[in-house]
Amino acid sequence: MKIAIDPFMHRHLSLEALPGKVKELGYDWIELSPRGDFLEWFKAPRVFPERIKSFKRSLKEADVGIASLLPMYRWASNDENERQAAVKHWKRAIEIAVELEVDTMNSEFGRGPHPDKGSCYCCHTGSMIEACEDAWWRSMEELVPIFEREGIQLNVEPHPEDWCETLQPALDIIRTVNSKSVKFLYCAPHTFYFGDDTKAMLREAKDVLAHVHVGDTFNHKASSGLRYILNPPGTNARVHQHLNIGQGEVPWDEFFGTLAEIGFDGIMTACVFAWEDKADQSGTFMRSEMQRYIDKHWGAK
Repeated sequence: MKIAIDPFMHRHLSLEALPGKVKELGYDWIELSPRGDFLEWFKAPRVFPERIKSFKRSLKEADVGIASLLPMYRWASNDENERQAAVKHWKRAIEIAVELEVDTMNSEFGRGPHPDKGSCYCCHTGSMIEACEDAWWRSMEELVPIFEREGIQLNVEPHPEDWCETLQPALDIIRTVNSKSVKFLYCAPHTFYFGDDTKAMLREAKDVLAHVHVGDTFNHKASSGLRYILNPPGTNARVHQHLNIGQGEVPWDEFFGTLAEIGFDGIMTACVFAWEDKADQSGTFMRSEMQRYIDKHWGAK
């Protein structure tokens, strides 16, 4: 198992300083999410040979590896120009992964077109779900053969506001891709968008589960739907968090215990965004808590 951190809260650090900080926090692996000087959000990668060389040098000096690269492009846009641009950026990101000797990438199903090019995000009214899914399949037809050829595994997660934001149909969509190179990422902070039975959901995902994000969240459906009171009433705005373990309501013994039960041995990423003013403390705490649960539930094995 690879225990990684998403260093988004440390994005103010230079790319070269990042591996040292990750090591200082107790991690041997990075899940590198979008940042302006590397894989920029929705735009072409800001990557050139010298940047690759200097980053690889820093990784080696810190004895830290990249568990996964996390690009975010509009590969599910129903605007064909936008979708084609996203596929182009994905192809370059795959080349970068190969250059860095990274064998895993992960991303979300995608929210569809840029808001300026669509009337809504998909899940608000459902008006673009079919178009976005169709666009995503066209992108996968181009990209899956490249992932397979390059020996890179893609782990995909449903995300609130995506055209696919729930456990199902996400699992069956990934099974339908029918490639050993495409697997599922279970994001614990999205637990209550998936359902309420953590054990059952992880067991259901067993055959395609390769990656988990670890962060806490509150059950937004609790207290008769009044956990969060949003104004004006009826607004489409929704809330989810990425908190430290123990600050929300994810049942952690069920989460880690079921992962151990099903033999999970993939990537486990600390994925907390809530505490930029305490980023170091959050990172070290999460590493310690993840290890505590791993020792508790995997220790006997």
